[in-house]
Amino acid sequence: MNPSHPQELKSLFQKGKIFAYPTEAVFGLGCDPLNEQAVDNLLKLKQRPMEKGLIVVADTYERASPFIDEVLILEHVEDIKASWPGFITWLVPKSKNVPDWITGGSDLIAIRVSAHPVIQSLCGELESALVSTSANITGQEAIKDQKELEDVFGDQVIYIHGELGGAEKPSLIKNALTGQIVRGN
Repeated sequence: MNPSHPQELKSLFQKGKIFAYPTEAVFGLGCDPLNEQAVDNLLKLKQRPMEKGLIVVADTYERASPFIDEVLILEHVEDIKASWPGFITWLVPKSKNVPDWITGGSDLIAIRVSAHPVIQSLCGELESALVSTSANITGQEAIKDQKELEDVFGDQVIYIHGELGGAEKPSLIKNALTGQIVRGN
């Protein structure tokens, strides 16, 4: 299914559907980060344990900020903002409203404000951030081909069409508190 109207898209999102969409490097799977059943369904679809946690992606810092405990990273907020929108995912202290099903029980949340036009548009239309994880079964290669994406996930997801961003690898992940690079070069 490929919804053509923003209201249809928003309705599907609110019902807990999972979306497959292009990101900067690979196709991603996403859903409402505050809908426990939607996140659980996504984790089952990927065969991914909750303890690994998930990335949240947004279109603006303002949409990302409710997930972040900014008090604990005051000295780093400007660096984070300066890197967004962009291809850096930051590990930051989660706000008290962030459920464990997103973070895998960690006190940190992985979050990114993406510059990818499809993600920007999708978050804007949904008026929400999204859980964002690579579209693949855990342990398999991330999917970079639309046909393969549809072969693997069939009618279990809502397809948002668009082009991949051209990056070779997933986003850099950096710990805002330590400066340590967790994933990437």
